[in-house]
Amino acid sequence: MNPLLEVQSVGKSFGGVEALCDVSLTIARGEIYGLIGPNGAGKTTFFNVLSGVYRADRGSFRFNDAPLNVRAPHEVAAAGIARTFQNIRLFGNMSALENVMVGRHVRTGAGIFGAVLRNAATRAEERAIHERAWALLEYVGLTARGNDIAHSLPYGDQRRLEIARALATDPLLLALDEPAAGMNATETATLRSLLERIRADGTTILLIEHDMKLVMGLCDRVAVLDYGRRIAEGAPAAIREDAAVIEAYLGGTLA
Repeated sequence: MNPLLEVQSVGKSFGGVEALCDVSLTIARGEIYGLIGPNGAGKTTFFNVLSGVYRADRGSFRFNDAPLNVRAPHEVAAAGIARTFQNIRLFGNMSALENVMVGRHVRTGAGIFGAVLRNAATRAEERAIHERAWALLEYVGLTARGNDIAHSLPYGDQRRLEIARALATDPLLLALDEPAAGMNATETATLRSLLERIRADGTTILLIEHDMKLVMGLCDRVAVLDYGRRIAEGAPAAIREDAAVIEAYLGGTLA
């Protein structure tokens, strides 16, 4: 395995509630890694700790062959980890194009003086940002909606716009928090094709998702959290038959 992200014994508590307890996992470069579990299992807390929204109480992260010591969200994004959120967090009154351009800020260098002076380097950088944003809208299939206000887009398009904005940071790891939530079958199929393309183009994906058909058909490996603990990890076929996983899902199936 060629690891991109190594997580060792990470814990996070809120008062007397232990949201994460000694969670360890390793994500290889180029894979799609699923993180599943019942509601309240700690999945989004894990994303929030990874992305710098929360600070872990204990444990460590190693990313891209170096300790991930940066903890502010913008520093984590600059290090190469981008994420989306369970609830859509677009700039609703900005255009789709402008939303993607905002995501590019961690890869720009003009600063305050450049913005004020509007020198040649700043203007060239702005042109490059504009071109990159259009290219990403084309990549996710939203070219025709680039000038539309974000809140006017259909739900599935808003989800893909969030992914385009995350990709604008040039991530090595793309962490997606329930990207298929609320999607119909056609939208989910489009999303799956997009995620397969993103992985084929070299970006590693960490996926939280409740759509088990999508998870089992898309992910190379899956980890399962329950009450903040990792109770299983392995190939989708093994996870589907794991007794502890089935019990965590209240005796249901993962088919």
